[in-house]
Amino acid sequence: MVPNEKLDQIIAQFQYLEAQLNAGADGADIARLGRDYSALRPVVDQITAYRALCAQIKDCEAMRADPEMADLAEDELAQLRPQLPQAEKDLQIALLPKDEADARSAMIEIRPGTGGDEAALFAGDLLRMYQRFAETQGWQFDIIEMQQSELGGIKELVANIKGDNVFARLKFESGVHRVQRVPETESGGRVHTSAATVAVLPEAEEVDVAIDPGDIRIDTMRSSGAGGQHVNTTDSAVRITHLPTGIVVTSSEKSQHRNREIAMQVLRARLYEAERARSHAERSADRKSQVGSGDRSERIRTYNFPQGRLTDHRINLTLYKLDQILAGDLTEVIDALISDAQATALAQMAQ
Repeated sequence: MVPNEKLDQIIAQFQYLEAQLNAGADGADIARLGRDYSALRPVVDQITAYRALCAQIKDCEAMRADPEMADLAEDELAQLRPQLPQAEKDLQIALLPKDEADARSAMIEIRPGTGGDEAALFAGDLLRMYQRFAETQGWQFDIIEMQQSELGGIKELVANIKGDNVFARLKFESGVHRVQRVPETESGGRVHTSAATVAVLPEAEEVDVAIDPGDIRIDTMRSSGAGGQHVNTTDSAVRITHLPTGIVVTSSEKSQHRNREIAMQVLRARLYEAERARSHAERSADRKSQVGSGDRSERIRTYNFPQGRLTDHRINLTLYKLDQILAGDLTEVIDALISDAQATALAQMAQ
């Protein structure tokens, strides 16, 4: 089990952060302190719960020496001792190294992969699934950039999802999602396979990523879209190119000022994730790309409509509740992915 000295150090750090926040801080400092404090709180809660259970067990064991209290103590111990293994496991999970981005809001990008119009329609289905899931979590889902296909599908979607622990809950959604169904455009009733890619990036703040103005090129251009009175009336769309990395982001809302804000927000998220990926690659040389090429063979999950089945290939999870999942009921899938990641981390820690 974890040494008491380490647990004491964590509690001391938590109390220090609490004192710093109560004393007041400015700008970036208070944001950083707040994040660190929030990240430590559930760990301290688990330490407190574990220690309280251990203290109860110790007290009951001492009570057994009193003949009048022995029977009561044994009854209490019979209830308390079975709780100890789970309390120890919960504490170990709480102490696992944290991804410092877990508590953040996130950017989500959805694009069609293999499959033409059907892939674009499926990308639209994924958008609605994540929108509905965000609603169930009390998160704010704001579409930043969306290009639709002629049939109402999605050519490209960039959205910002604001809330607590958004990235922690959605980061395992990154990858290629494969769909098997009879397309609306298919008259012969044949099942087709197509795919869409999802990328989930932690939202980055200005203090996380310093962007040198000399490293970016900003171009303005005419808006493009499905039509309407505001389209092609002004050069409002903005394209920002980050010259050192070649990353290009665009935004084509009606306000050029707003487009600059949006494009910089997306650029910061992509640069932040690129730096996270670089740091992770140094620790794990065999790290694979988040999304891949979009080819249907590189899938993390399959949505099979004829069988009403969802299969997540990373953890061999199969659920026959596809309609509910597409309606936003993703909790069971996400919880299973998080549990699997925790189990893997615990096994590595044990080694």
